[in-house]
Amino acid sequence: MARQDFAFFHSLRVRWAEVDMQGIVFNGHYLTYFDVAFTEYWRATGLPNALLQAAEGKELFARKATIEYMAPARFDDVLEIGVRCAAIGNSSMRFVVEIFIGDQHLVSGELFYVYADTSVRKGVAVPIQWRAIISDLETHKPAL
Repeated sequence: MARQDFAFFHSLRVRWAEVDMQGIVFNGHYLTYFDVAFTEYWRATGLPNALLQAAEGKELFARKATIEYMAPARFDDVLEIGVRCAAIGNSSMRFVVEIFIGDQHLVSGELFYVYADTSVRKGVAVPIQWRAIISDLETHKPAL
């Protein structure tokens, strides 16, 4: 993916506590970066946040996350984290996450979520209005 494949970016500055003894971001922190950027993406959609979803008895459950490292980030780097919805299934959603510094591509990842009824912990259909709102936000429309 390239920067132009993303309609949404979130900036995040690397903090001292996130680097390891080599002076680069410890690998486990990238999942936190993904989560922060995904939360801001979701906020940008205007869709119900996790608290509102929980009050309705439904939530997005994380199902799978992948990370591929191309280059390290270092203390005080300002990261640009692109998030986009690549696909929406019946109850699942796949998001692509890419981290850049300028045009340099550092990290790729995917986040898979299942929209579920919390009382039985089973997937339920992603609401039609969610599909439309997400599709409107995206430059490249998600596979439906």
